Amino acid sequence: MNKSTQSTFSMNLDENGLAWVTIDVVGESQNTLRGEFADEFHQLLDNIENNTEIKAVILISGKATNFIAGADISMLKFVTTAEDAEALALKGHKIFNRLENLSMPVVAAIHGACLGGGLELALACSHRVCTNDAVTRIGLPEVQLGLLPGGGGTQRLPRLIGIAASLDLMLTGRQLIAKRAKKLGIVDEVVSPANLRKAARKLALRKAGKPRRKTSENVFKPTVKSLLKMPELQKLLLETSTKGRSFLFSKALQKVEQKTRGNYPAPAMIIEAVSAGMEKGFTQGLAREAKLFAELVMSPQAEQLMNIFFASNQLKKDTGVINENNEADIQPQQISRVGVLGGGLMGAGIAFVTADKARKRVRIKDTCDEGINHALKYCWEIYRKQIKRKRISLNDASKRFAAVSGTVDYSGFKQVDLVIEAVFENLSLKQKMVKEVEAVTGSALIFASNTSSIPIGEIAKASQRPERVIGLHYFSPVEKMPLLEIVVTEQTSNEVIATCVEFGKQQGKTVIVVKDGCGFYTSRILGPFVNEAGHLLVEGVAVDRIDNALLNAGFPVGPLTLLDEVGIDVGTKIAPILVEAFGERMSPPAVFGKLNEDNRKGRKNKRGFYRYGIKKKGARPVDDSIYSLLGVTPANIMDEEKIARRCLLQMINEAVMCLQEGIIRSPADGDIGAIFGLGFPPFTGGPFRYIDSVGASTLVKQMETLEKIHGVRFKPAELLRQKAESGDKFYE
Repeated sequence: MNKSTQSTFSMNLDENGLAWVTIDVVGESQNTLRGEFADEFHQLLDNIENNTEIKAVILISGKATNFIAGADISMLKFVTTAEDAEALALKGHKIFNRLENLSMPVVAAIHGACLGGGLELALACSHRVCTNDAVTRIGLPEVQLGLLPGGGGTQRLPRLIGIAASLDLMLTGRQLIAKRAKKLGIVDEVVSPANLRKAARKLALRKAGKPRRKTSENVFKPTVKSLLKMPELQKLLLETSTKGRSFLFSKALQKVEQKTRGNYPAPAMIIEAVSAGMEKGFTQGLAREAKLFAELVMSPQAEQLMNIFFASNQLKKDTGVINENNEADIQPQQISRVGVLGGGLMGAGIAFVTADKARKRVRIKDTCDEGINHALKYCWEIYRKQIKRKRISLNDASKRFAAVSGTVDYSGFKQVDLVIEAVFENLSLKQKMVKEVEAVTGSALIFASNTSSIPIGEIAKASQRPERVIGLHYFSPVEKMPLLEIVVTEQTSNEVIATCVEFGKQQGKTVIVVKDGCGFYTSRILGPFVNEAGHLLVEGVAVDRIDNALLNAGFPVGPLTLLDEVGIDVGTKIAPILVEAFGERMSPPAVFGKLNEDNRKGRKNKRGFYRYGIKKKGARPVDDSIYSLLGVTPANIMDEEKIARRCLLQMINEAVMCLQEGIIRSPADGDIGAIFGLGFPPFTGGPFRYIDSVGASTLVKQMETLEKIHGVRFKPAELLRQKAESGDKFYE
């Protein structure tokens, strides 16, 4: 056996003439592609081309849990011009083209993440085998960073699986499990991890000596079996004619524009790159891909989305504890069993992610069997949908679901390590929960509250061990929302903080740690944002006009729609708490009291700002009776930009106050919290990145103008004034 070793790519030639190329980035937990690897890869290809003993090549990862997780995005930090970005893409094209043009078969043996540049490399191979392990994921997620696949992905994938299927993957950034990737035709075989090398060897030997299959020369055609289905036949007709493709691309662009509202350029450019390749050929398609990739790399949207990516990655390493004494790192407590108080939407969601993602045993307590049954049904319904979409097997779902149980008393709570209460926003009720739980559990128990506004310190007053009381603020729906806001008091121990941060990560959450205080961070900055929408409504701006303005500004949901979803009754309970803590600037419009008097709770009782129970396509209609109830005539055709600015300024200003008061530890925490928890427009980078890009002085002037008209709620935060005067930024 001949062997030559390189730092990232090592090659072993076995007795069958198979060259096993192992990809292993030294000193890193996962493989990523970097620009500096180009020379190494070209040398590897030279060695392969010059070795007449090689019959086939197999690419395999040296990492235990990933193939290639994508390109190393950090290298784009150092790209300063579009020309440099284009050159980077062309460098990748050259390598992958050489790989594709090898005269022998090349098999990618995939286990773990095969994403972005990793999948583009695999697409340049002639065949792909992957494992059926849960860690194996296939996809091109570049759109989530404001980019497009720049290593030939926009050209090879459509030729392999068709235009419609490839656009769906590239425009959403979805990651596929192995079986789905096989069904689409991205991979040729799916095997168990133990059989990966055997299957790759068998495939390579079977194809050795036969003409090489090139993805770039493919003309996608559905299988004969699929052509028997009318949708597949229609797809073929659309994809194999110029007029059909033109129709397909225009429809895709129309959907993209509806979804992005012009805030994100990457989806439209992905469509353009695919279209160029399909109409003008592979070579011109690659050239267009490189040009568009370069434009996107230099775009402000991509810059901010990459900033979010780097910040969230940094949080993965954060323990939440600042050790000022240079002592050994605080070790998290082992959590095996978790108790959840309350079987409502929040409690059920918390139970699900704890069992499903963190793989802990969960005991739900509710006051009645109906509440327990609701929670169990909620959890199983999520699994049922996943089974239907083939994201999980029935067997695996049943095993995970079996970890969830319920009780109407505290039976089974003696063994739990952590209790999370998710009961109503009522201080005395939460304090009662603390006392009851501590009476039936051990001294090592951690008690966490899912309150969205009540200070944790107030809840901890009922505890015999206040140092073991903490806030775990989840967002609804828990199984979908990525943020966990951990709230710590002056008494909360470092061990408890570190334990809960680690637990949150195990649940699949992005975790920020904030200081205790009324509303903490997210609820506190959301309050004035929603309040301002209320003030605009009272001024005669229509409900749907307000919501549409914020949707066009990049929020996923309008503030009044959000109030309907969360519950108007919940909002009216939180509002007085914020007013008591922060004064007049947090006051909602006085007439909003009539919403409670009229029993308007929003979606939950089908009485809110919008009408419910009506089967009608398109936007949900406004409940016009809201105007007469509030004594408002919706005739104010205020400019949408002004509407959005007023709401946005309220949230931004409050975020600065939170930093000023030490509620959040850093601007990065503030940006991540606002984006992942509240849907602050990601393309802006978050409140603090937004301030830096617009300029603190510009925002202070806008607020001062509004303060003269509307009063104290627009008074700029002192720290914002300081930044305006000094010209300093939050990020340097």
